[in-house]
Amino acid sequence: QVQLVESGGGLVQAGGSLRLSCAYSGSIFSINVMDWTRQAPGKQREFVAGITSGGSTNYADSVKGRFTISRDNAKNTVFLQMNSLKPEDTAVYYCNAESIGYRYWGQGTQVTVSS
Repeated sequence: QVQLVESGGGLVQAGGSLRLSCAYSGSIFSINVMDWTRQAPGKQREFVAGITSGGSTNYADSVKGRFTISRDNAKNTVFLQMNSLKPEDTAVYYCNAESIGYRYWGQGTQVTVSS
């Protein structure tokens, strides 16, 4: 089992920045990939950014150049730095952990970007 707790969401004006954090615990040795997904009202959940245990990253085209995913293994935390935020980034952001055969997610944190 892996437990995930997100924090750092909030209300920000367009063009602003936020940093989301995801603290993970439990069977962390089994985690291969951690990623962030988001779900806007009335839309399907979509991939935002991911990072492997080796540190490789990938991003959705819609956030490339604006968002950065990183991890602090010593603190068991994954971050999502979000810059140049747009109203269309408004969503509930979820932290996810993937191990062989299992996928875990947190409770989500709301990000609202006003125009």
